[in-house]
Amino acid sequence: MSRKIIVFDTTLRDGEQVPGAKLNKRQKIEIAEQLAKLGVDVIEAGFPCSSPEDLKAIQAVSEQVKGPVIAGLARAVQQDIDIAWDAVRNAERPRIHVFLGSSDIHLQKKLRQDRDSALQRAVDAVKYAKKYCEDVEYSTEDASRTDFEYLCRVIDAVIANGATVVNVPDTVGYATPDEFGDLIRRLREGVPALDKVTLSVHCHNDLGLAVANSLSAVRNGAQQVECTINGVGERAGNASLEEIVMAIKTRHAVYQAHTDIKTTEIYRTSRMVSRLMNIPVQPNKAVVGANAFAHSSGIHQDGILKDRTTYEIMKPEDVGIKEHAIVLTARSGRAALRHRLGDLGYEPTPEQFERVYQRFINVADRKKEISSRDLSTIVEIELTKVPETFSFHSLQIMSGNTMTPLASVCLTREGETITDAATGNGPVDAVFNCIERIIGQQGILRDYDLKAVTMGKDALGEAMVRVEIEGSVYSGIGTSPDVIEASGRAYLNAFNRFFANSH
Repeated sequence: MSRKIIVFDTTLRDGEQVPGAKLNKRQKIEIAEQLAKLGVDVIEAGFPCSSPEDLKAIQAVSEQVKGPVIAGLARAVQQDIDIAWDAVRNAERPRIHVFLGSSDIHLQKKLRQDRDSALQRAVDAVKYAKKYCEDVEYSTEDASRTDFEYLCRVIDAVIANGATVVNVPDTVGYATPDEFGDLIRRLREGVPALDKVTLSVHCHNDLGLAVANSLSAVRNGAQQVECTINGVGERAGNASLEEIVMAIKTRHAVYQAHTDIKTTEIYRTSRMVSRLMNIPVQPNKAVVGANAFAHSSGIHQDGILKDRTTYEIMKPEDVGIKEHAIVLTARSGRAALRHRLGDLGYEPTPEQFERVYQRFINVADRKKEISSRDLSTIVEIELTKVPETFSFHSLQIMSGNTMTPLASVCLTREGETITDAATGNGPVDAVFNCIERIIGQQGILRDYDLKAVTMGKDALGEAMVRVEIEGSVYSGIGTSPDVIEASGRAYLNAFNRFFANSH
């Protein structure tokens, strides 16, 4: 009989720990609502004690998002647990998630505690959390490098004191699939009490093995997998939700398990997280990458034309990737645009639709045709905008290999148009300098990425930047058929995020 695997999504907590990927309250709610639509069982909405802003965001998610369990993370410290409960107490199904290191490396180097005192601290934390919340998850941080007998003692003790979920993390991505699967099997044999609770795993991708380790754990009895959209997270990231889910679905005979994920929502969720966190998805990324269902080899193309199963083990439609034949141009009216948006699964409000339409016209005036991917990019940019202290209006560039590049940029603020000019090492640098002159704020460019969203000479360019402003890093994204304009829009977007967080 097929086992149900619980999908615990930590995009809003572990995923958000990527530098520059900080989400505001509105963005967290937007992603959480999409995760609920995707069908995840648990949403770890954040680390409440990390900041007052994160606490408020988690409270908002708890109050507004229905369906999944909403979890808040806490160290094995009473104050953390108090704050975590304050964050999730109004959730339809709240959970407090407590963690403490269990490996000798963590105990000796980080916690400065011996095994017995750490074990008692774990028990006390679970007992304390249990006073607030029936559903308490306990994580044995760095479990894959923990002495096995001691790990069994800790797990047995926290279950005896009320833990309903026990999580076994490969915190630093050290384990191999055989080792990690064997660890889960031995734990199930060595701790009979695990039969009474949910056994969870949380794998990191430092050696590129997070998904393989998670799936090995599933084959050996794990009931919950902790993962993130696009595999985002600390260092090399977490196990990728879409890869785990589609592996279980595609190879059902191997895993004899299933999830309740609505796989047709995977691609849209991936795109949303990529845009709101401003973290590009690599083209060859499994399941959701731009090349995941692309075939360039003549032999492959011949096979695909004869029978798609020759070179595709999944259908693009299964993960929500759709291609449509209706062509949109600058002459297409609102009705045609609204129809195409519906086909793509978007349901904007009248105000949102008008913003999308105006941006569509702006792009369509400079492109012959608007593809589905162009339109999805336009929609996601418009629907996920941060409040705009400054809005982009226009720019002009003078540049060449024998002259200093000069940029003139026009921005608007509260209806007022502001224009200035600046030089730079190149046209993009000149635009960035001009934006800084207008808004009166300096930034340090830490990362800059530019790519074509679609094919062809008139492809829509997408720029992503990370800018350090007053000691914090803010990411920005911008699109346009003109890559210099796209870069300027991205730079301005990063500063608008700074202004939004400052108010």
